[in-house]
Amino acid sequence: MKKVTNHSQTDDMLPEYDLDGKKAVRGKYAKAMQKGYSVRVLHEDGTVTVQHFVPKESAVILDPDVRVYFPDSESVNRALRSLIDLIPEKKTRQTAERRAKYSAK
Repeated sequence: MKKVTNHSQTDDMLPEYDLDGKKAVRGKYAKAMQKGYSVRVLHEDGTVTVQHFVPKESAVILDPDVRVYFPDSESVNRALRSLIDLIPEKKTRQTAERRAKYSAK
Protein backbone atom coordinates (compact mmCIF):
# COMPACT_ATOMS: atom_id res chain seq x y z
CA MET A 1 0.00 0.00 0.00
CA LYS A 2 1.30 3.46 -0.89
CA LYS A 3 1.96 5.98 1.83
CA VAL A 4 -0.43 8.91 1.51
CA THR A 5 1.10 12.33 2.04
CA ASN A 6 -0.93 15.30 3.11
CA HIS A 7 -0.08 17.98 0.51
CA SER A 8 -2.27 20.87 -0.44
CA GLN A 9 -2.74 19.60 -3.99
CA THR A 10 -5.39 20.83 -6.34
CA ASP A 11 -7.57 18.43 -8.29
CA ASP A 12 -5.75 19.13 -11.54
CA MET A 13 -2.36 17.89 -10.24
CA LEU A 14 -1.30 14.62 -11.81
CA PRO A 15 -0.24 11.85 -9.42
CA GLU A 16 3.13 11.40 -11.17
CA TYR A 17 4.31 14.88 -10.14
CA ASP A 18 7.10 14.41 -7.62
CA LEU A 19 6.19 16.94 -4.96
CA ASP A 20 8.26 15.24 -2.28
CA GLY A 21 11.48 15.71 -4.25
CA LYS A 22 12.54 12.07 -3.91
CA LYS A 23 13.59 11.89 -7.55
CA ALA A 24 14.61 15.53 -7.92
CA VAL A 25 18.21 16.28 -8.93
CA ARG A 26 19.68 19.69 -8.18
CA GLY A 27 21.43 21.29 -11.13
CA LYS A 28 20.51 18.48 -13.50
CA TYR A 29 20.72 20.71 -16.57
CA ALA A 30 23.29 23.26 -15.34
CA LYS A 31 26.25 21.89 -17.32
CA ALA A 32 24.21 21.62 -20.52
CA MET A 33 22.94 25.17 -20.01
CA GLN A 34 26.50 26.47 -19.74
CA LYS A 35 27.33 24.89 -23.09
CA GLY A 36 24.44 26.74 -24.71
CA TYR A 37 21.21 25.71 -26.34
CA SER A 38 19.14 26.16 -29.47
CA VAL A 39 15.51 27.14 -29.84
CA ARG A 40 13.51 26.17 -32.92
CA VAL A 41 10.66 28.51 -33.78
CA LEU A 42 7.99 27.16 -36.14
CA HIS A 43 6.29 30.02 -37.96
CA GLU A 44 2.72 30.00 -39.28
CA ASP A 45 3.95 29.88 -42.89
CA GLY A 46 5.78 26.61 -42.16
CA THR A 47 9.28 28.02 -42.02
CA VAL A 48 11.55 27.23 -39.09
CA THR A 49 13.98 29.63 -37.47
CA VAL A 50 16.74 28.28 -35.24
CA GLN A 51 18.25 30.59 -32.66
CA HIS A 52 21.42 29.61 -30.81
CA PHE A 53 22.02 30.92 -27.31
CA VAL A 54 25.39 30.73 -25.60
CA PRO A 55 25.75 32.26 -22.14
CA LYS A 56 28.38 34.95 -21.81
CA GLU A 57 31.66 33.79 -20.33
CA SER A 58 31.03 35.98 -17.31
CA ALA A 59 27.45 34.75 -16.80
CA VAL A 60 26.58 33.60 -13.31
CA ILE A 61 23.54 31.41 -12.73
CA LEU A 62 21.83 31.92 -9.40
CA ASP A 63 20.06 29.15 -7.54
CA PRO A 64 16.31 29.75 -7.08
CA ASP A 65 16.62 30.38 -3.33
CA VAL A 66 19.21 33.11 -3.96
CA ARG A 67 17.24 34.58 -6.86
CA VAL A 68 14.43 35.43 -4.42
CA TYR A 69 16.71 37.94 -2.72
CA PHE A 70 18.61 39.09 -5.81
CA PRO A 71 16.18 39.29 -8.73
CA ASP A 72 18.42 41.33 -11.05
CA SER A 73 22.06 42.16 -11.82
CA GLU A 74 21.91 45.48 -10.01
CA SER A 75 20.95 43.89 -6.68
CA VAL A 76 23.67 41.23 -7.01
CA ASN A 77 26.34 43.80 -7.84
CA ARG A 78 25.28 46.04 -4.95
CA ALA A 79 25.52 43.13 -2.49
CA LEU A 80 28.91 42.01 -3.80
CA ARG A 81 30.30 45.54 -3.62
CA SER A 82 29.28 45.72 0.03
CA LEU A 83 31.17 42.46 0.64
CA ILE A 84 34.22 43.85 -1.15
CA ASP A 85 34.24 46.66 1.43
CA LEU A 86 34.74 44.02 4.14
CA ILE A 87 37.91 42.59 2.58
CA PRO A 88 40.86 43.75 4.67
CA GLU A 89 43.00 45.21 1.89
CA LYS A 90 44.30 48.63 1.16
CA LYS A 91 41.75 50.64 -0.75
CA THR A 92 43.20 51.67 -4.07
CA ARG A 93 42.31 54.70 -6.07
CA GLN A 94 40.90 52.39 -8.73
CA THR A 95 38.48 50.87 -6.21
CA ALA A 96 37.35 54.31 -5.11
CA GLU A 97 36.87 55.40 -8.71
CA ARG A 98 34.86 52.27 -9.52
CA ARG A 99 32.66 52.77 -6.47
CA ALA A 100 32.05 56.43 -7.38
CA LYS A 101 31.15 55.43 -10.93
CA TYR A 102 28.50 52.91 -9.87
CA SER A 103 27.09 54.85 -6.93
CA ALA A 104 26.32 57.77 -9.27
CA LYS A 105 23.82 55.59 -11.19
